[in-house]
Amino acid sequence: MSQSSSKFTQTGHQSRVFDSVVLARPDALLALIDAYRTDPRDFKMDLGVGVYRDKWGRTPVLACVKAAEKILWNQQQSKSYLGAEGSSAFVEALTPLVFGDALPVSRWRLSGLQTVGGTGALRLAAELLRVAGRRRIWIGKPTWLNHESIFRAADIEILHYDYFDRGSQSVRVDAMLDALEAAQPGDAFLLHGACHNPTGADLDINAWRQVTDRVVKNGLLPVIDIAYQGFGQDTDEDAAGPRFLLAHAPAALVAVSCSKTFGLYRERTGAIFSVTQDTAQLVAVRSNLVSISRAMYSMPPDHGAAIVSTILQDPALTAIWEGELAAMRERIAGIRQCLAAAAVSAGLSVKAISRQRGMFSLLDLTDAQVDWLRQEHGIYMAPGGRINVAGLTEQTVPRLVRALSACMTL
Repeated sequence: MSQSSSKFTQTGHQSRVFDSVVLARPDALLALIDAYRTDPRDFKMDLGVGVYRDKWGRTPVLACVKAAEKILWNQQQSKSYLGAEGSSAFVEALTPLVFGDALPVSRWRLSGLQTVGGTGALRLAAELLRVAGRRRIWIGKPTWLNHESIFRAADIEILHYDYFDRGSQSVRVDAMLDALEAAQPGDAFLLHGACHNPTGADLDINAWRQVTDRVVKNGLLPVIDIAYQGFGQDTDEDAAGPRFLLAHAPAALVAVSCSKTFGLYRERTGAIFSVTQDTAQLVAVRSNLVSISRAMYSMPPDHGAAIVSTILQDPALTAIWEGELAAMRERIAGIRQCLAAAAVSAGLSVKAISRQRGMFSLLDLTDAQVDWLRQEHGIYMAPGGRINVAGLTEQTVPRLVRALSACMTL
């Protein structure tokens, strides 16, 4: 650096331009990941980060993904831009997976765009709400830690209701229905498609019918976050509730992530689907989503989308993927049964864990107990007591139960 430029940075008017910038509020989960990484104890246990792990504690690349990448390596002819809409082949391949072969909505009411992961899809949804003048969204508590940040960033007002009762480990359907009645026409309402994060407690189909009735009656806009389809029962059963709602709601937004079900965490692969009342709305909504994405990140990365479309367009690869997805789902269910049985034997009332679905459960712990488990036993879990069940093995379940038993006496 020259003497003159060095002097400018020290004394020039522009040198203080960032003095008004204060430290951002740290992301609690990212901070937890960093704390785990720097913890030197060899017995530490990571139940915080939300990635699938096999019985060896690895997050593997699926065999179907490796096979698809080999096909792409041999056949892909260009790395040129695809455009702000991303891969149309990916969206077309994903549509029947999300909505079913018998689409619950007409094609002229349904449109999809590739996004930068499920988070990117939700961020586009939030910006679209702002453009449409929809300035309020109802979000159940607890929810995924990033949900509120995403909608606040678009200046959307957030209203809360109690989704989950920790004591009974069950959904507060009554509170949800009350919120749907209190919502004003045009309000958005966030719904988890399946395998609720962080509780693992889902709506049953009867509750989905009740939700649908109130969404339609009160003129609300459902925003459905589908991140774990296939981790609960299977891809069709996990989508049954959202599909019922979409068959009746005049309009909706659906955010989809491929991170968990295809193991494509770092590829940032997702999509946003819009359901509109007519073709004119569809064209207008799509044009705004494209415009928002263009200004936000220009266009999404192709590799993950190319992998998914290659798998879903090849019956043999689809069959391999379905088998791998079933194996992940069954391992998680097996760990749930193991944890519930061990906890009951130790006198802990967490039997509901065996009935919950997906990767996560929310233990009835105080923040002090969560901190104590980390400090004294090296057991890391997300704030509020969320655990990633897939982070456990049959060998580590007894140690967690012993630590929880000790924790309950605090």
